[in-house]
Amino acid sequence: MRYAQGGGLTDTERAARERIRLQAMERFEGGEKNREIATALRVSERSVERWRRQWRERGEAGVLSKGSPGRPRLGEKQIGRLERELERGPLAHGWEDQRWTLARVKTLIGRLFHVGYTVEGTWALLKRHGWSWQQPTRRAIERDDQAVELWKKEVWPRVKAPRRLGEPGSSSRTKPGRP
Repeated sequence: MRYAQGGGLTDTERAARERIRLQAMERFEGGEKNREIATALRVSERSVERWRRQWRERGEAGVLSKGSPGRPRLGEKQIGRLERELERGPLAHGWEDQRWTLARVKTLIGRLFHVGYTVEGTWALLKRHGWSWQQPTRRAIERDDQAVELWKKEVWPRVKAPRRLGEPGSSSRTKPGRP
């Protein structure tokens, strides 16, 4: 079965599908054919064939739901700890600057909780808990305004190209302007 763009089944829907598989298992034990079971339960024959094979190979455990296929979620206590660690800053966790990137937050979650998230999943987790992306200010913390002013006054005049005089010229590179 293909799922809509939003993802797979909810827990309630998964439980309903599991009930159907258990009904199919009772019918397997009763000796019914796949086509009859598929018609009665309103599922495809292929699904019934797959369930029967799993039932033969592993018994009831083969037919039961494996649980949510979703990403592992962090609990409220873990989210609280993550927020405290994020507030400590990247320097406290071994990065050389003060920028939290999604990749760094993902790595931090892995280190702290041994839970794997994708970068997109990390962003979704942060958004769900009220975090937003921040654009850094244009000035670096390490900026030395006095050194910048000194460079503008002393170095820049020596480096910049002299201005051309305001004389008529030609836009052609092969014909210089006439005097």
